[in-house]
Amino acid sequence: MIKVRGYMSSRDFMGERVPQHVQNLVIRNYCNQNKYQYLLSAVEYAMDGSYLILKQIIQEIKNLDGIGFYSIFQLPYNDKDRILFLEKIIKKKKFLFFCSEGFVVKNRKDVNRINTIWLIKKNLNQSLNNFSYFKFNK
Repeated sequence: MIKVRGYMSSRDFMGERVPQHVQNLVIRNYCNQNKYQYLLSAVEYAMDGSYLILKQIIQEIKNLDGIGFYSIFQLPYNDKDRILFLEKIIKKKKFLFFCSEGFVVKNRKDVNRINTIWLIKKNLNQSLNNFSYFKFNK
């Protein structure tokens, strides 16, 4: 059976905030639908920019087939860190799945697709923040 570890955020991600119990239910449901053996989710620390738990999961990845996320926007915000993480997963021949978006990452093409979506969202958020700033600071 395919073994996957869930990964949950205890802070907001890209302006979104989803309670941990909801993240857990969504990941567990996805695993049940795909006949994956769901191992309890690891919860990231609440401190901004912390990905210590995600790095810890990578250390134990040899015992797993993949990692399940609620959303792709839980990946590291920093482009270099995000790409490095995704490349490590591909190199180790493991996979990631993102329940909300219905995406699976298994190869470099999938990594490129995820990064394109990520950069669009990141730039959209920055544009909206700039628009709000100029609109209310005239």
